[in-house]
Amino acid sequence: MLKVGLTGGIGAGKSEVSRLLVTSGAVLIDADKIAREVVEPGTPGLAKVVEAFGREVLAPDGTLDRPRLGSIVFADPEKLAVLNSIVHPLVGARSAELEGAASEDAVVVHDVPLLAENGLAPLYDLVVVVDARPETQLDRLVRLRGMSEEDARARMAAQATRVKRLEIADIVIDNDGPLEGLEQRVAAVWADLTRRARAA
Repeated sequence: MLKVGLTGGIGAGKSEVSRLLVTSGAVLIDADKIAREVVEPGTPGLAKVVEAFGREVLAPDGTLDRPRLGSIVFADPEKLAVLNSIVHPLVGARSAELEGAASEDAVVVHDVPLLAENGLAPLYDLVVVVDARPETQLDRLVRLRGMSEEDARARMAAQATRVKRLEIADIVIDNDGPLEGLEQRVAAVWADLTRRARAA
């Protein structure tokens, strides 16, 4: 099994790279998706979040109001740390469970947005960073996701710097250009990963 950590700044295109790797045959463990699962209604995770931040972080239907929580934690590093201390251990436990279910010869890709921020690089055989210039990230967040420029800049500022992410990269996928070129670059990376998995 080859354990790959995949990361990239918000708006860099990491989700698209994940999708292309899965299409190629990777086993994907998506930390963001798991992070949503562990705070679904009725979970201990949601109960702890409500205990820490109050009932105002709940939507009327009892689900987590993610935009509301995001506006609280992304403006305050201490509150973000509290949220992470609740969610990260739950995500780690579920990720380990999913990894244990993968076949021995699998390329297991852990899609982890905060890999650099949380010093997780040593957990993986190698780290793949999806990279784009900050101007490109900002443009995508405003134009494609409908964020205000202020909100987009705050989200970007809450993450590791581009330099810090590139420092931990074993493989960098440049995603500043159009999608067609990205598909070719990901195919080349997939060929490299499968070769490494066989060698391992």
